[in-house]
Amino acid sequence: MSPRVVIADDQTLVRSGFAMILGADGVEVAAEATNGAEAVEAVERTQPDVVLMDVRMPVMDGLEATRRILRGEPGEPRVIILTTFDLDEYVYAALEAGASGFLLKDVTPEQLTAAVRLVRDGDALLAPTITRRLVARFARPALAPSPSLAALTPREVEVLELLARGLSNAELAARLYLSEATVKTHVARILAKLGLRDRVQAVVAAYEAGLVVPGSDGD
Repeated sequence: MSPRVVIADDQTLVRSGFAMILGADGVEVAAEATNGAEAVEAVERTQPDVVLMDVRMPVMDGLEATRRILRGEPGEPRVIILTTFDLDEYVYAALEAGASGFLLKDVTPEQLTAAVRLVRDGDALLAPTITRRLVARFARPALAPSPSLAALTPREVEVLELLARGLSNAELAARLYLSEATVKTHVARILAKLGLRDRVQAVVAAYEAGLVVPGSDGD
């Protein structure tokens, strides 16, 4: 079944361009919104699977709209933040609010449709190089590791650190000499123990806990 999407952006060309790309690949655009308030209303009215959310919009910005849409209730959509190479500081706050990832506005058609299907299926849009740059710039590392990490086993801490550095499941498996299935189990347990929604929030948590130092590759 194809995903149903709401596109929220105050630029007509962006909305129409994304709608054309998604429609050509069989993705239904349930509604378009020109501001955050319209996005919230459109989500309530159409119950989409995914919302493509711009950050800077009139009336209500994408951050506040994301907070209102993602209230921790069953069946709520996934939100992908739309941003530019400027890496707006509001994007980081949107990830904390529960967004499942972000896309650059110059994304290719293939990347756009793949991203929508990816988050619809429950994964997080975690482009390693962009995510690391974003979090390294805007994370607020704690002075000491967060007590919440004490719930993790040493192996889980190791997995979280590598995840925060942008490694995929396949790369984690190769680095730790584990199967991908075992890595997925570790990631699932980390999310459950820390009360996190997805891998994006795990990356944020790792940086804020001081497990990974912003700007460090660790290699």
